[in-house]
Amino acid sequence: MAFARSRQALAIAGVLGLALGATACGTGKDKKSSDAGSAECAAYEKYGDLDGKKVTAYSSIRDIEADRLAQSWKQFEDCTGIEIDHEGSGEFEAQLPVRVQGGNAPDIAFIPQPGLIKRFVDGNNLKPVAAATKAEAEANYSPDWLKYTTINGQFYGAPLGSNVKSFVWYSPKTFKEKGWQTPTTWDELIKLSDTIAASGTKPWCAGIESGDATGWPATDWIEDVLLRTGGPEVYDKWTTHGIPFNDPQVVDALNRAGTILKNDKYVNGGFGGVKSIATTSFQEAGVPITTGKCALHRQASFYANQWPEGTKVAEDGDVFAFYFPAIDPAKGKPVLGGGEFVAAFTDRPEVQAVQTYLASGEYANSRAKIGDWVSANKKLDLANVPNPVDKLSVGILQDPKTVFRFDGSDLMPAAVGNGTFWKGMVDWINGKDTNTVLNGIESTWK
Repeated sequence: MAFARSRQALAIAGVLGLALGATACGTGKDKKSSDAGSAECAAYEKYGDLDGKKVTAYSSIRDIEADRLAQSWKQFEDCTGIEIDHEGSGEFEAQLPVRVQGGNAPDIAFIPQPGLIKRFVDGNNLKPVAAATKAEAEANYSPDWLKYTTINGQFYGAPLGSNVKSFVWYSPKTFKEKGWQTPTTWDELIKLSDTIAASGTKPWCAGIESGDATGWPATDWIEDVLLRTGGPEVYDKWTTHGIPFNDPQVVDALNRAGTILKNDKYVNGGFGGVKSIATTSFQEAGVPITTGKCALHRQASFYANQWPEGTKVAEDGDVFAFYFPAIDPAKGKPVLGGGEFVAAFTDRPEVQAVQTYLASGEYANSRAKIGDWVSANKKLDLANVPNPVDKLSVGILQDPKTVFRFDGSDLMPAAVGNGTFWKGMVDWINGKDTNTVLNGIESTWK
């Protein structure tokens, strides 16, 4: 361990020494705040003097989450003098390749699809990380996380935020009033759904509209179900095309998801019938829980950012979440999740410095303190995680016993994962049968 730390320190000193040398002449633009050189800035001295330097970043992170992102690295900017210019877009997945092909790539992008990262690597568009970033990532993340961006022996990006997708949101307040219990098995989940439906309330609300990324929330349903019915081994074969996309086990998983999503008795509380799922934005999809128009919404930990202002997220609050129940007890309690990876299209010293900082414990704790954020970073202190759902998520991610699997559509080749799979789920919600949809997606996997 001591050797690893020494090697990491040397790597950081080497790369960041380059950054200091490259910026020593300055640009005439003094960006550093009066805090520079203070005790608050001591943790950032190792990154050198980046005064006047600018790094552009592009992601799908928007609205309040983008504001919190800017806040999370503000002290780093103030202490080093660097500017991180972030742009968030609802068309990120579609526009990033266009920008790259057009010679207008950002310095860094927060990419949630390892499959898309591989596509850029295959096209010689991405730069491997510097030694300092790799050492920081290896110190702070498990090998499971690092493998997603290790391609042909090269490491292309440390994780940024992470999320746990195996959650069902509900209202503890409403459950208490109605005498409903949170389910711990699939059968209990269906029984609860029937009970709620019989009371006159649509038990489920859902929405898969997300701009150019429309369809992705439905892919999470089939992934979560397949992980529970087939187990991690079958899941891994499916995401790598070791079994066909339309394998009978996948057909069964999607049909099981359909017993909820395509059930007129169950959906779509607050919005309409089954087809309204395709036109309801994922940001608004769970909000009817707060008005009593639906009771359950399957969505990731990051949905904590989407509740109306003033909504209390707690076990005894307005909304909270429970673990999406296991289906086959023999398969254990697997967890589906995702996250973004900080990939770089340029390798200027200041870009490398930002990548190293974003892989650090300092960054993870800075962002966590702001709230509604999760990371698998081992240096993240649970005491800095204010949201109880996020505490639950971080505990799951940091638990070495967790059987974690990354979002399947993000692992697949981009043309399938964020192409025909997303579109196929929209067709499925709009009435196409399971076999036709899965056969169509399988035909596109080259």
